[in-house]
Amino acid sequence: MSSHNWKRPTPLPALYRWRTNCLSIPLLVLATSFYGSCALIVSLFEKSGRIQHRIAQQWAWWLVRFSGAKLSIQGAENLNLSSHAVYVSNHASYMDTPVIFSSLPFQFRILARQQLWSIPFIGWYLNRSGQIPINTENTHATLSSLGIGLKALRHGMNLFVFPEGGRTPDGNLQNFLPGAVYLAIRAKVPIIPIALDGLHDLLPMHSRHFYPRPIVLRVGKPIHTEGYTLHQLEELNGKVRDAVRQMLPN
Repeated sequence: MSSHNWKRPTPLPALYRWRTNCLSIPLLVLATSFYGSCALIVSLFEKSGRIQHRIAQQWAWWLVRFSGAKLSIQGAENLNLSSHAVYVSNHASYMDTPVIFSSLPFQFRILARQQLWSIPFIGWYLNRSGQIPINTENTHATLSSLGIGLKALRHGMNLFVFPEGGRTPDGNLQNFLPGAVYLAIRAKVPIIPIALDGLHDLLPMHSRHFYPRPIVLRVGKPIHTEGYTLHQLEELNGKVRDAVRQMLPN
């Protein structure tokens, strides 16, 4: 069933709030504390981040299930498993990150807003596992973060970016910042577009309650960057945004 054809049952909002407050949130906090502690301990002796990433995948798997959502993946054959790439996605909800970690079957580094580093356990994991903070309000800091991301790509690590720079307030796709495209052109790697469908309704912005529903992660065909220069940054950025938009419901 396509997620955009699903209609939230109107008589159940009180039940959903009760379920979130009494079941989902306590389980979420417990899982985050447990897996965050495990990742912190592992980080003391494991430098590649591989085990920490597996721990994060397990944490994310549980969070998706605690939310009550039913996740399906479409276009998995487009994942660039034989090499590394820059993965980009729309950003609709706080649940986007757990869905991404639980779905992508390889290690990657995520470029995420610096504010996440202040969250207990989650921030500790992000810091110790080599994830890359982005401060979009400070140009110098942004360039420094992009430099770290470029170094990771050149060492064969996949990158994941939410190019909107923040969650959409209304579920509509926002403009893309050009950082992801800049990294892909500089590193000469493909860009893999991803569309997250249903996440905004699962956990709306400014809401603390889950509204269980089917959610879909769609993977588009790779967009190759060979032949592009930084002078064509906006052109390629628009092409990537269009690829994500076409995978979302109208």
